[in-house]
Amino acid sequence: MIGACPASFDLIDPVLFSIPEIAGLGPFPIRWYALAYIAGLFIGLYWVLRLVSQGRLWGLTPKTQTAPYSRAFVDDLVLWIMIGIIGGGRLGYVLFYNTSMIWEEPVRVVTGITDGGMSFHGGLLGVTLAMVFTARAYKAPLLRVSDAVAAATPIGLFFGRLANFINGELWGRPAPDLPWAMRFSADPTCQLRHPSQLYEAALEGVVLFVILTVLIYRFRALSRPGLLTGAFLAGYGVFRAFVEVFREPDRQMPEALQGYVTMGMVLCIPMIAAGAYLVWRARKNTAVGARKA
Repeated sequence: MIGACPASFDLIDPVLFSIPEIAGLGPFPIRWYALAYIAGLFIGLYWVLRLVSQGRLWGLTPKTQTAPYSRAFVDDLVLWIMIGIIGGGRLGYVLFYNTSMIWEEPVRVVTGITDGGMSFHGGLLGVTLAMVFTARAYKAPLLRVSDAVAAATPIGLFFGRLANFINGELWGRPAPDLPWAMRFSADPTCQLRHPSQLYEAALEGVVLFVILTVLIYRFRALSRPGLLTGAFLAGYGVFRAFVEVFREPDRQMPEALQGYVTMGMVLCIPMIAAGAYLVWRARKNTAVGARKA
């Protein structure tokens, strides 16, 4: 990818280093993209373990155990989530954004993952299936599980968006007069563009993480099953829809809607609706419990 646009700002080579060819196999490039996913996964695991070790945050008493505290549970959950992110994210990218790959380059549906091309919404579906599967296996409350995962997801999003930036993909719309506009090497037009990947890293990663953490420690959101999940879904949906204004629009929408609505915006609508419902449900259940008490 580097060098396609001679005037581009190639700050970091997408390949950190390569393992030399061994016994006729290789070389094997070690990419920042893959390392970003690994970093997000393990830092997210640390954060989940920290949260589930603090029973007071979940409204627990010594005699009630309604949150997934078992380390074995968390380990299994992380394994299946990793599978869900990779499988769902890749399939989502192909189905939502690059369906022609299925019949034009079917092998690249799998092999092209190392070059980028992951969909958050596809990954979300994969993670949801992973949570349902693991929660049923351990007979754990699903909303308690999803709340823990929601708390850590912005960490992975932050690293994932930085990886998009390093890969020079998912760039923004042309912005020739913007002081911080950038050219990306893979852009055949070599235009100055919004670094929308960094906007997403800031909003979907840093800002959303801060909001969820404040809800956890200031408003005890984890003691209201589903509240944090709802806040995450709605928050991500709003931030992503906002950044879509600055991202290069995709071509999957009908021609009449192009320039006004993007596929990312459309996919965020059910997220915002589901998030708002879960927040309303959690607050309603808390209010009912308070009246009964």
